[in-house]
Amino acid sequence: MLTIEKIDENEWKFSGRFDASQAEKATQELSEATNTVTIDMTDLNYISSMGLSVLVNTYKRLHEKGCKLRLTNINSHVRDIFKYTRLEQVFEIIDS
Repeated sequence: MLTIEKIDENEWKFSGRFDASQAEKATQELSEATNTVTIDMTDLNYISSMGLSVLVNTYKRLHEKGCKLRLTNINSHVRDIFKYTRLEQVFEIIDS
């Protein structure tokens, strides 16, 4: 199960498993974003292709407005998924 905690207007923390069953919830939450978005993934331990799709769609929407989607604190397993899909070249990934 995915837990989404809204830190402020354009910052969220995702924890748990981001899979197809959680895609609608995440899409709805991220649809509120109007500026550059930061997602803290410290406690995210799994992301499926549907989760990646939600992030890509959010990225596209924000990019059209001149904004960014930043991902922070990605664990090594989830980072490998971004690496294998080459999405690490799309998103701004920040290590803290």
